[in-house]
Amino acid sequence: MEDKIQMKVVARMESQFVSKFGIPRQSGLVEELRSTVVFEPEFRSPDALRGLEGFSHLWLIWGFSANRRETWSPTVRPPRLGGNRRLGVFATRSPFRPNPLGLSCVKLEGVELSTPKGPVLHVSGADLMDGTPIYDIKPYVPYADCRPEAREGFAPAPEGRLRVEISPEMEGRIPPEQREALQGVLSWDPRPHYQNDPQRVYGMSFAGMEVKFIVAGEVLTVVEVTEGPGAGGF
Repeated sequence: MEDKIQMKVVARMESQFVSKFGIPRQSGLVEELRSTVVFEPEFRSPDALRGLEGFSHLWLIWGFSANRRETWSPTVRPPRLGGNRRLGVFATRSPFRPNPLGLSCVKLEGVELSTPKGPVLHVSGADLMDGTPIYDIKPYVPYADCRPEAREGFAPAPEGRLRVEISPEMEGRIPPEQREALQGVLSWDPRPHYQNDPQRVYGMSFAGMEVKFIVAGEVLTVVEVTEGPGAGGF
């Protein structure tokens, strides 16, 4: 007999990303990114958040809502390895899993108990798309959750960041409060690991803008900024 549980969406993320491209590959890479956790009506109780303000970081357990498959495979091709090598699904963070769940550690910037949307959590460093369903929230406990001796397998920390060049004209089209976060996102190179074409123009949606850029060597140059799909309004 197969054991099954039914999970409820307790909250959804409001972020600057309305599509997957450009989202940091891991949480915590871009601390300048600000997001908001908005609870579903059933869970909009200040009592449920009592004591949470004493923690600096949180674990978010969420669903890969933009990656749905009816079946799963025991092996996947991680983009980190160029998409040419297969590894076991449980040895990767692929979204294509038997249970499509993700885990992110974010910094808690503040708890706001009274808003038009009920209690909300302001967080930074999230790697979630706008509207992502969140199934649970747990406090991060440093002595239990931090393991400095842990091995990193095939996914070592990135070696370096790109230098981001934005002309004064392009920068003027970016809201001042979003400039630092956007530069942080771009510096981690949003392109797939296996793509390295200096002539190709890439585009990503961020904070209601469409940002186009090219990458040559270790330099990313923003070539166009226009109005794009909005964010933060699932």
